[in-house]
Amino acid sequence: MKVVLFCGGFGTRLREYSETIPKPLVDVGHRPIIWHLMKYYEHHGHSDFILCLGYQGRMIKEYFLNYDECMSNDFVMTEGGKNVELYNRDIDNWRITFVDTGLNANLGERLLAVRKYLGDDEFFLANYSDGLSDLPLLDHIEMTQDRRALAGFVGINEVMGVHHRLLLNFTAGYGFTGIAVSLMGRNHPVGIVLASLLFGMLYQGGAELAFEEPKVTRELVVTIQGLVILFSGALAFMMKGPIERAYLRIAGGFRRPAGQEG
Repeated sequence: MKVVLFCGGFGTRLREYSETIPKPLVDVGHRPIIWHLMKYYEHHGHSDFILCLGYQGRMIKEYFLNYDECMSNDFVMTEGGKNVELYNRDIDNWRITFVDTGLNANLGERLLAVRKYLGDDEFFLANYSDGLSDLPLLDHIEMTQDRRALAGFVGINEVMGVHHRLLLNFTAGYGFTGIAVSLMGRNHPVGIVLASLLFGMLYQGGAELAFEEPKVTRELVVTIQGLVILFSGALAFMMKGPIERAYLRIAGGFRRPAGQEG
């Protein structure tokens, strides 16, 4: 199964690094983030990678083109360095497709740009180039396929994360919206489309409201959005039971007793 990795962002949340190198090449230990991520996928049997390049894409190409196995493996050197015998190899089994997908492209545009390299594969994997986790990948793939779902999605919400305090909008980019859309859409394609439109209008409307009315705080906008979501989605679960019971009582009251003739 091919693995699409999005490597073209500007890495603004790691600005102290990303002004000189792209975020995927920021070191974790002695190796860059993207190396660890690709090792994770290889561990689960997926080593055919498609890299969606953008900002500083040249440096990512150079990293792999100049990759030196000796720097991360034990080896024997003889004849003053003329011969080198490696005991292990890191990336021999990797197949990497490098694709320039544009400097300012969004995720959808990058994914569309590499579509031709996916061939006729029915399934593929996709991730940010810094999305490291210990997710049991094979179990997640099997669950998604067993349910015959259109796609599988993994998201997390950090609570008090590295900041050790709750921050407004801290979950932005961590999958919260995707999870909420799936729940409101009941995991049905039509429902998800409608829920996506609702969330889009909420976010756009909230931004315009805060811009047009400076006295309306961001907290109030978020509260309004939450109430809309509550009344349009959650109340379906809260009111379903009482409504059903009331209907059954009313319908039962109109039934004729057994044996009664008209």
